[in-house]
Amino acid sequence: MSTPGGAARETEELKAGSRHDLRVGLSPDAPADDDVKDDRGAFGYCHSYETSSRYDGPGLRVVLFVSGCLLRCTYCHNPDTWHLKDGAHVSVDQVLRRLEGFAPSIKALGGGLTVSGGEPMVQIAFTRRILAGARKMGLHTAIQTSGFLGDRADNAFLSEVDLVLLDIKSSDPDTYRRVTGRDLAPTLRFAERLAAMSKPVWARFTLVPGETDEPANVAGIARFVAPMKNVEWVEVQPFHQMGAFKWESMGLPYKLVDTAPADKDLVNRVIGQFRDAGCNVR
Repeated sequence: MSTPGGAARETEELKAGSRHDLRVGLSPDAPADDDVKDDRGAFGYCHSYETSSRYDGPGLRVVLFVSGCLLRCTYCHNPDTWHLKDGAHVSVDQVLRRLEGFAPSIKALGGGLTVSGGEPMVQIAFTRRILAGARKMGLHTAIQTSGFLGDRADNAFLSEVDLVLLDIKSSDPDTYRRVTGRDLAPTLRFAERLAAMSKPVWARFTLVPGETDEPANVAGIARFVAPMKNVEWVEVQPFHQMGAFKWESMGLPYKLVDTAPADKDLVNRVIGQFRDAGCNVR
């Protein structure tokens, strides 16, 4: 990827770490997040990677957190992944060399690579090359996505993806726009496309008291995904405050500072709604 003036940038170190690390201002000359035009995808911007996740797909996973996201979720715990300028500028080759070192043990433990973010489809040429490289190593591949940019994902891209972790944040268009700043329709359209091609999906729903917890909102998601044979699981993810410090450090107004995590009764009610609709839920 080039600078706006066209000069090639030096690559930086791809750092291991945690999704909870705060990383900002690493690439101040990066392009705007909605203006990525590098069709080759040889270079991109990444926040960090983790090497032992059992949460982001089957088995033990390496999770690569890429930078750039067009949604502005009120409950986002990683606002430092919104902008390319906050990520490290790295090459595909560097990413794949790191991954190659973990591949034998990850494969033996039934895991693989998950590309998360941010949003993997902001830098779709970059993530496509990484996913293709992982598959050549014999690794299971997954992406975690809101689906908002699903129209960017052609069949060639999706052929490199074994599993989609799809965040369906609301079934109500007004609620979706209020909590994300974007439209719901592209996510639903992408979900329907994945169902039509029988691409395995784990649907994810973040349960935020006062934001996404209305029974009708939950019921709408449950009705939408229940008939989809490709949806293996619905995962209810209770809201937490672990990212609040990032909003404060970055000078961002955080409207959920006084919002408590969902209590057990609320979580059980929502899980019950999905289960009653016929979903496999956890």
